[in-house]
Amino acid sequence: MMSEDAGQMLVMYDDPSDQRSLSLDETSSTEESPDEARLSLETTADSVPYIGQRFATHDAAYEFYSEYAKRCGFSIRRHRTEGKDGVGKGLTRRYFVCHRAGNTPVKTLNDSKPQRNRKSSRCGCQAYLRISKVTDLGPAEWRVTGFVNHHNHELLEPNQVRFLPAYRTISDADKNRILMFAKTGISVQQMMRLMELEKCVEPGYLPFTEKDVRNLLQSFRKSDQEDESIDLLRMCRNNKDKDPNFKFEYTLDSNNRLDNIAWSYASSVQSYEIYGDAVVFDTTHRLTVFDMPLGIWVGVNNYGMPCFFGCVLLREENSRSFSWALKAFLGFMNGKAPQTILTDQNMYLKEAIAIEMPSTKHALCIWMIVAKFPSWFNAVLGERYNEWKAEFYRLYNLESIEDFELGWRDMVDFFGLHTNRHIANLFALRTLWALPYLRSHFFAGMTTTGHSKAINSFIQRFLSAQTRLAQFVEQVAVAVDFKDQAAEQQTMQQNLQNICLKTGAPMESHAASVLTPFAFSKLQEQLVLAAHYASFQMDDGFLVRHHTKLEGGRKVYWVPREGIISCSCHQFEFSGILCRHALRVLSTGNCFQIPDRYLPLRWRRISTSPAKLHQSSSSDHMERIQLFQSMVSTLVTESAKSKERLDIATEQVSILLSRIREQPVASQGARDISPIHRNL
Repeated sequence: MMSEDAGQMLVMYDDPSDQRSLSLDETSSTEESPDEARLSLETTADSVPYIGQRFATHDAAYEFYSEYAKRCGFSIRRHRTEGKDGVGKGLTRRYFVCHRAGNTPVKTLNDSKPQRNRKSSRCGCQAYLRISKVTDLGPAEWRVTGFVNHHNHELLEPNQVRFLPAYRTISDADKNRILMFAKTGISVQQMMRLMELEKCVEPGYLPFTEKDVRNLLQSFRKSDQEDESIDLLRMCRNNKDKDPNFKFEYTLDSNNRLDNIAWSYASSVQSYEIYGDAVVFDTTHRLTVFDMPLGIWVGVNNYGMPCFFGCVLLREENSRSFSWALKAFLGFMNGKAPQTILTDQNMYLKEAIAIEMPSTKHALCIWMIVAKFPSWFNAVLGERYNEWKAEFYRLYNLESIEDFELGWRDMVDFFGLHTNRHIANLFALRTLWALPYLRSHFFAGMTTTGHSKAINSFIQRFLSAQTRLAQFVEQVAVAVDFKDQAAEQQTMQQNLQNICLKTGAPMESHAASVLTPFAFSKLQEQLVLAAHYASFQMDDGFLVRHHTKLEGGRKVYWVPREGIISCSCHQFEFSGILCRHALRVLSTGNCFQIPDRYLPLRWRRISTSPAKLHQSSSSDHMERIQLFQSMVSTLVTESAKSKERLDIATEQVSILLSRIREQPVASQGARDISPIHRNL
């Protein structure tokens, strides 16, 4: 305790934030309690500071007190120095204080600068160690002349104190190791796990944290950021010189340094022409070494495989940056916006999409939301977490908006989540993620868990090369090489090619000849299930329900003359695959082929986009012929539906045939066609 005749208040500070809080009394310390000092000596064998303790230098005293503090559960900092009261006399007294000494100064608000809302750890703790320089009895030395060990806060446990900044250090050897890991492109989390294994320490027991590693990489990045930007722009310009159809856009900041950059490849633009109806814009990744937000546009092709549309690197993550990114993307894609776009729960991005893509339906990736559930609800729900998660998925998959909202209210009541902010936020955003609100929009099946894993795996292909930005661009180019994807498509087609027909229905064999194996497998599931449903004709359509049900069901509207059919479940609108209810009505109505409009082009056996027809390479010649054959087949089917259609088709095809015969046959084309003639 401080003595009643407390001495002077210290007014000289190294840190101005301490001026209002720490009062150190030169006479109120263990200096006045010799018994207590002797007790410390007897019981702790010099492990506790005591009055009269000697040190050769003030740094040695600091190290001793720091080790003592670490054992006790706090850290220290240098506080006040005294001396310099004569030329050459130097320091004569030093104070070392608890890291929680002093109080946080009141900052003057500056409207032009954003304020960081960080809670201070300072609480006016009075613990300190005072040392004084003594030169009377020979060589100069430092002695402890004051020591107070009373803290006004709880001390940390040994497994917690190591996280204090004073005890977190990265050795030079560890720094070199971290930078080496960064050049291989692995994440900070992976770096930590590897170093724990190398040092044989338990997880979380390294002398530094993930934040320290990120700060180190941040400083490393700043050292050569300008050179990186120059290399990246040079790489993009070289790509543009090699391929005029390569696209990139960038912005510079006020210091003429690279701010944002986006790019896309010719093959990506071509793919987007046919598969750009539904897009995932994944902004959850960052380049480890450069700590830059990374945005990746991805879709799904007709074989159910991810396809790359574009990439963007941003300096800042805000509405302005995202708006720029979306404008650049639309510019690459000739102004064509997707029908739907899936993103992470980012309010900046939500605002930007509303402005730049007003006609596009924006939704949130459910798998990105679900990934956060353990941290949101595990502690809150405990053993009931899995039960709640099952109920969440049930509500998510409902068809009726009314059923969803009633069920959500019951779920909140049952699990006692009325005051949970995450539950409130999810409900406020329900129109962006819950299927009852999204079923009338096309998402190409990308809301499923299977597709989420495939897309994430695809993205991981090119997240590995992060040594330099230019190398990252090269790695993306390799990862999205469409020749590799074509080979994967061929493998997938071979694996699924032998899917046997299960129903024997003409509709099934017709669909199998038109759709890719991936799309046909989805339709076949519905055809098999359709046999379990009964249809009842009503005045305004058909009621279709499971044969075991006596009420409920789906409403199907069918206009045979126009070839139009729709169902209240909206599965076709959502996935591009007809539902079991519509297929049941078609079967009941003696329809032996699925109407052409319900076998959409994006799910047909066309392994490349129509834009690629302009290329003349022999490698895609057969694909172009297959596309043309499909178009001719569709032309015949549509023309045969009426005399008027047939007359128009006959007249136009005659004109087209005459024009084609006038065109010369190129030697390359002759070489490509000759094998086909030999096989006829």
